[in-house]
Amino acid sequence: MAINAADVKTLRERTGAGMLDCKKALEEAGGDLTKAAELLREKGLAAAAKKGDRVATEGVVESYIHAGGRIGVLVEVNCETDFVAKTDQFRAFVKDIAMQIAAANPKFLSREEVSQAELDKEKEILRNQALNEGKPEKIVDKMVEGRMNKFYEENCLLEQVFVKDQDKTITTLLNEKIAAIGEKISIRRFARYELGEGLEKKVDNFVEEVMAQVNQ
Repeated sequence: MAINAADVKTLRERTGAGMLDCKKALEEAGGDLTKAAELLREKGLAAAAKKGDRVATEGVVESYIHAGGRIGVLVEVNCETDFVAKTDQFRAFVKDIAMQIAAANPKFLSREEVSQAELDKEKEILRNQALNEGKPEKIVDKMVEGRMNKFYEENCLLEQVFVKDQDKTITTLLNEKIAAIGEKISIRRFARYELGEGLEKKVDNFVEEVMAQVNQ
């Protein structure tokens, strides 16, 4: 069913969970706000959001090198205490994030990192695409808005689908770990290097390659 944007906003204000998680909860609850809020609480997303104001200065810088040294990733993930930073659960989460970056190649951590210049350029491209498709001028802006959401989902790490579980976004995974561990966890920054990047070469499916390596 179609979910009303106003309901998503209301649920977000009520629970503090992310917009995408709120939308998915509403879809699962058939549009029922109360049931959707209960679903979010059960998943720990609302509780995780309440930890957002805490200070997280501990953590780890993790590296991930794809087989053969073709892709390298460095990612910094923070938590509140050195004790948590040393736990297997936290370390496994950080490794998953590094692998996600290697496989899905996000350009930004979150949509807030996308510059206004980049947004304007992307919107202009999408607008021209819609017009070239013969769409009426009056609906073009709505189409651009919808396609920008797709842009964020593909290019922003926190909004990407988790490569090891297609039913979760990285934000969902992050909030589940916050709820399970009981501390604020934040993905602070990352860098991804690809062998020969910028040079002409054949196109490879790195998602499939990374997942094949995981499943060995």
